[in-house]
Amino acid sequence: MTGDGAPGKVLHLLSQRPGLTGSGVTLDRLVHHAAAAGWRQRVIVGVPADAPEVSVGGLPAEHVRPLRFETDELPFPVPGMSDVMPYPSTVFSSMSERRWEQYRSAWRRHLERTRGRFQPAVIHTHHVWVLSALVKDVFPRTPVVTHCHATGLRQMRLCPEATESVRTGVARNEVFLALHQGMVAQLRDELGVEERRIHVVGAGFRGDLFHRGQGSARTRADIAYVGKIAAAKGLDSLLDALERLWLRLPEVRLHVAGAGSGAEAQALSRRMEALGARVIRHGQLDQRQLAPLLRRCGVFVLPSFYEGLALVLVEAVACGCRIVATDLPAVREQIAPRLGDAIELVALPGMSAVDTPLRQDLPPFAERLEAALARALRRDDPVAAVKLDEFTWQAVFRRVERVWRGMI
Repeated sequence: MTGDGAPGKVLHLLSQRPGLTGSGVTLDRLVHHAAAAGWRQRVIVGVPADAPEVSVGGLPAEHVRPLRFETDELPFPVPGMSDVMPYPSTVFSSMSERRWEQYRSAWRRHLERTRGRFQPAVIHTHHVWVLSALVKDVFPRTPVVTHCHATGLRQMRLCPEATESVRTGVARNEVFLALHQGMVAQLRDELGVEERRIHVVGAGFRGDLFHRGQGSARTRADIAYVGKIAAAKGLDSLLDALERLWLRLPEVRLHVAGAGSGAEAQALSRRMEALGARVIRHGQLDQRQLAPLLRRCGVFVLPSFYEGLALVLVEAVACGCRIVATDLPAVREQIAPRLGDAIELVALPGMSAVDTPLRQDLPPFAERLEAALARALRRDDPVAAVKLDEFTWQAVFRRVERVWRGMI
C-alpha cells in the first residue's frame, strides 16, 4: 500500500473463460468494484485461441492477459472446473500425462511473463486447483488469496493423481476465501488449512439488474431453470417431475437458460426437444438477458445435486420468483434462512459420490420435486420483498477488500 493510503496493485487469476460461470462472474464483479475503489489491476484468464478481445470488469483490454488454448503450446480446449461446461472444454480427469505437463508449464511461463511487467501487492486466484498451486513458484514473496468455489475440491476427488501436488502447492498461499461456513470445514478437513486463514465472504448479485421491475408481465405457470445442461444439475429428475405434473397442470411451461457440451448435454437436449413447446430453450444468457426472463416466471427451480453457493436463487427471489431447490448445505445454511417462505427445500436422493445420486433414489426424488413445484405454482400470493443487502456485490467486495488490505 502506498504511503497516502491509496490501494495498491492486485493480480487476478482464473484458469478458465471469464464471465460464463459463477467464478467468472465473481471475477468480473470484484474487478469492477476494485477499479471503482482505485486498485490498479491486471487479470489472467484462459480462453480459446479464436476468442475475441477479452473483457473483464470494464478493464482496458491491455490489462487482461489471456492464456490461449487450442494452440501449438496448448493443443486442446480450455479445461473447465466442472466436467460439463457451457462451452467446449477439456475434462481434467481425462487428460494424459503429457497434457498435464503442457498445462502446468504453460501457466508457469504465463505467470513469469506477467511478473516481468506487473509487480502486484497481492494476488487473488480463483479455485483451489492447479493454477492456484503454482502461484508461489513464480511469486514466492507476494501474498496470495485463494478464492474457493467448491469445484476445485470436487476435482481433487476426480483426479487423485493431482491431489497431493495441489494440496502442497496451495498450502503455501496465505489466505483462503470461502463462500459459506460449510466450505470452511471442507478447507480445514480436506486441505489441512487452519481456520484462522479462512474468511467467509459469500457471493453477490447485481441489484441494478435483478429486481421486480415496473409493470412486468409475470406468468405464474412459467418455471425457470438456469444452469448447465448436465446430469449433476438434476435436469433428468426435473423433467421426470414435470412429466408427472403436466398430467394435472398442463399449462405449465419450463424455461431453460444454459448450455452444455458433450454426450450428456446432447442426450438431455434431445429429451427436452421431444417435449415440444412445453420446454422453451433460451441458450446461454448473460445477466442482462437473464433478469427479464426471471421477472416473467412465477417459479424458479434448482434441482441440482451439487453447488457451491447458488446465488441465482437470490437473483430469482429479487425478481419476485418463488423458489424450489434441493436441500444443499450451502442453500440451507446461507440462503434459505434469509428467504423465508419464498423458498421450499426438497430432500436430496442418497448420493454415491459428491454429485452422483443413487439410481434407486431418483424416482422418489422426482416425486418430491413434483409435489414442491405443484405447491409453489398453486400459491397466488405475491412473494414478499426480502432484505438482500448482504448478498450484493458491493458487500462482497467490502469483505474481500478488507482481506487484501490486511495482507499488504
